[in-house]
Amino acid sequence: MNQLLLLGSTVIIACILANRITSRFGIPMLLAFIGLGMAFGSEGLFRIPFDNFRFASDFCTVALIFIMFYGGFGTRWKAARPIAGKAILLSSLGTILTAVLTGIFCHLILGFRLMEGLLTGAVLSSTDAASVFSVLRSQKLSLKYSTDSLLEIESGSNDPFAYMLTLILLSAMNGSASAGELPFQILTTAFFQVFFGLFCGIVIALAGRWFLDHFSFTINGFDAAFVLSIALLSYALPSAIGGNGYLSAYLVGILLGNHSLRNKKGLVSFFDGLTSLMQMMIFFILGLLSFPSKIAAVWLPSLAVAAFLTLVARPAATALLLTPLKASLKQQMLISWAGLRGAASIVFAIMVAMSGISMEHDLFHMVFCIVLLSISIQGTLLPWFAKKTDMLDETGNILTTFNDYTEETDVRFISIPIQKEHPWNRKLVSELNLPPGTLLVFLRRTGENIVPNGKTMIQEGDVLVLGASAYRD
Repeated sequence: MNQLLLLGSTVIIACILANRITSRFGIPMLLAFIGLGMAFGSEGLFRIPFDNFRFASDFCTVALIFIMFYGGFGTRWKAARPIAGKAILLSSLGTILTAVLTGIFCHLILGFRLMEGLLTGAVLSSTDAASVFSVLRSQKLSLKYSTDSLLEIESGSNDPFAYMLTLILLSAMNGSASAGELPFQILTTAFFQVFFGLFCGIVIALAGRWFLDHFSFTINGFDAAFVLSIALLSYALPSAIGGNGYLSAYLVGILLGNHSLRNKKGLVSFFDGLTSLMQMMIFFILGLLSFPSKIAAVWLPSLAVAAFLTLVARPAATALLLTPLKASLKQQMLISWAGLRGAASIVFAIMVAMSGISMEHDLFHMVFCIVLLSISIQGTLLPWFAKKTDMLDETGNILTTFNDYTEETDVRFISIPIQKEHPWNRKLVSELNLPPGTLLVFLRRTGENIVPNGKTMIQEGDVLVLGASAYRD
């Protein structure tokens, strides 16, 4: 036990330090977590033997639940509403188109069997929420035309569709249905995945909101524990009855995150820390599970698939869906480039490896290699690409697309006693000429704090409290 605790604490500290280093060079932090996992792995520097796909699958599934839930919880619907239609179109039809195009490429050009090629396309069809969130937030990329919100919504909601496609193709490949029954089985699976995912998500979210509105927690932290259990329930319940748990978790996150909750900032801080830890561990474990020698054996087909996915499949799907909606070419180019692959694709590849279905190619290590290429090249160049396409919004703030996020600003307060001869005595608040960047926060009068408005008159004996940003140089 002590050895496990020592290893776990060392890994977390190493991931945090690695993040500090990579952020200076503009390298996505998730790449550092994968690299550390590979360094600790069977063929790395520390040579820790680890090939437990079952444990990795279970842990990554739980981690993805929190990442998906918090992706919805942190989405500010008011900012996302104008582009929600485009985002959902990309996350649904865009995911399917990307999967089909990639699958056909694998079949016709690389010689994969048709179903194996389509399965490869399905596993790689979604953009990864953790990767996109990480790059946008760490680099503070505010984009024109609400493109940052569009990418957030799309990457948070397309994993359920990729998961559904993977399940359908695995079901078709295991031979449980005859050729005549197969189309019906595919349609029913897709219907129940979406229907139960949406239905359970709405019911759980409304029930959770009612409970949080009408129940007072007597112990600090119990509200966070309750919301944590809601996140787990939002996945487990629909999954148990054939629904899409990831879709449900994301929907519950949106409905709860955009509701007026008590101690909401505390919940945001809690889930921010939790999902950061989950991102560290999920990428570390996936790195730990990989074998560099096997990656070397599949790097050529992986490079071909990554190039086609980035330069053909994703741009084609984006253009087909967004051109009729009059999205500009520059916006389409940036959205195409920002289609980062990440942990979700590797987790779906683990599902395939555990399914027992015979595969001609090492799908896990192929997908792992493609994710490495995507994060290292697309993720690193995303700020440069946004600048070259003139899509950076210099006056915007990426954090305003999330709920209860503000820039970390050091605020200082000063008090101004009002004496009889003070020039502000007997003046209305609306008549005060406050210095730029300062704000009258409140005034203290006869032992009482008053929040003033424009018609409040300043009186002798008042103490005005002004706030302003601390000096930085």
